[in-house]
Amino acid sequence: MPNRGKKYLKSRKQINAETRYHYAEAVKTSLDSSYAKFDESIDVAVRLGVDPRHADQMLRGTVVLPNGLGKEVKVLVFAKGAKEKEALDAGADFVGNDDLIKKIKDGWLGFDKAVATPDMMGSVGKIGRILGPRGLMPNAKTETITFDIERVVAELKSGKIDFRVEKAGIVHVPMGKVSFGVDKIIQNFVVFVETILRLRPASSKGTYLKSIVISTTMGPGVKIDTASLKELAA
Repeated sequence: MPNRGKKYLKSRKQINAETRYHYAEAVKTSLDSSYAKFDESIDVAVRLGVDPRHADQMLRGTVVLPNGLGKEVKVLVFAKGAKEKEALDAGADFVGNDDLIKKIKDGWLGFDKAVATPDMMGSVGKIGRILGPRGLMPNAKTETITFDIERVVAELKSGKIDFRVEKAGIVHVPMGKVSFGVDKIIQNFVVFVETILRLRPASSKGTYLKSIVISTTMGPGVKIDTASLKELAA
């Protein structure tokens, strides 16, 4: 086990490692245990009863968190003609086509999300090996390949996130910042869990929500009682 600092150990004493908390209490406990001098992020890890090796159990989706993530999201849009102006009017940080593709080929990656109109994908595909491994490639499943530029850019700027289950059956997502306070983090958490429940694959058998842990960037994890989420499932 790695050596832990005094502040971490003190923080961990506030949490009963054997207890699974009601989700609202877990959020409060996690925020109360925050000790870093910077505004820590709040992260959630959900272990699902799915086997991602099977295509019909590969869970992937998007969710617009009502309170955002507490950070500026830089959005790039690959578009032509009138759609370029639409993207700029919607608040996109970078808009273009071949010029942006060349800039990315040259090593520039100063953005967080990328959107493309369908007619641009032939060109954008040429930099797929650069964007793909970094999770920046536009994808129809996350609605980032679209002609509805205004809506998608607005959602991304306001806190829309995309997620997918990892090989071990775990989904990791950010929920915001400690400075949000308990109520706003709970609101984000509830919307996310409702989305996870709605996307349950039909082929998933047995227990679907196996475990959920919430934590701050530097703090210990707080286990959530999945039974407390039954009201959200309803």
